[in-house]
Parts: sequence; C-alpha cells; structure tokens
Amino acid sequence: MAKFFQEFREFAVKGNVVDMAVGIIIGGAFTLIVQSLVADVMNPLIGLLVGGVDFSNLFVVLREGAAAGPYATLADAQAAGAVTLNLGLFINAVVSFTIVAFVVFLLVRTINRLKREEAVAPASPTEQPCPYCLMVVPIKATRCGHCTATLSQPEVAETLVEPTVSPGMPPAKR
Repeated sequence: MAKFFQEFREFAVKGNVVDMAVGIIIGGAFTLIVQSLVADVMNPLIGLLVGGVDFSNLFVVLREGAAAGPYATLADAQAAGAVTLNLGLFINAVVSFTIVAFVVFLLVRTINRLKREEAVAPASPTEQPCPYCLMVVPIKATRCGHCTATLSQPEVAETLVEPTVSPGMPPAKR
C-alpha cells in the first residue's frame, strides 16, 4: 500500500500534472471573468442595440405553472413552476463560448508562432566561401580544394586555464 501512495505522489508532483492543475484553476477564474463580461457588458450593449431587450429574461413559456402567466421575469416563471424555454440564457452561453474560443484561438496561435520562430533558429555554419576563388569549402578546411589556397581558420575563443598549485604539492608535469 505504501508503494501505491509513493507512485501516486510521484505522479501528482510531475511537472505536467502541476501545470495542468494551474491551467484548470486559471481557466475557472477566466470563465468567471467571461461570464461577467457577457452578462454585465455585452448583453446590455446588445440589448440596447436591438431595442432594450434583456437577454437574461428572454424566455418562452411552454406550460404555465400553478400561478397563471404572464410572467415578468424568468425568475417569476420558475417560481410559479412554469416550464420555460430559456432562449436568453442560451444566447448568453453562446456568446460566452465564442469569447472563450476566440481567446483560446489567440493563445494557441501565439504559441504556434513562437514554436515556429524557435524552429527557424539557424544552425552554426558548416561551410564557408574561399576568399580567393569564392568556391564553397568546409569550414574546418585548411586548404581550398579548388584553388589550393591556404585558408585561415575561423576565430574560436579558447582560453587556457592554468591549473592552480597548492602549497607543498609539486607542479603537474606537462
């Protein structure tokens, strides 16, 4: 049983699982923001443009409840036990989904663009032109295979580090 919990602990603290958990938590918070944007900003603006319609109270009564209609709000209809088709809530859900889908699209598009830029990073050159005949030769070549000119090697920063000698120890033989 202890091995089972050890394996679960190893699984739970892996980077991918922790990243996924953080993503889910941020996604939940983002959903609240989108819901507020739709309910508090977008729907009043859309309602104003289409003649003052309040989408959260846009519904169709399919069957009246204990108290006969008409019902002023969706809450009144549901309190009376009426069966309703909640078109306004559906419109809110569609607008919320569209906003979330658009934001996810932008996020994935940005990540893909960054991955493409990483993949395009040039590798170190393996060939160079001969300064005399301009033919391409390997970068480590000391002579051009076409005109036999002596080529200078590209500058490579090499620093030699002298070993330190402790007092009382003989220096190393070279």
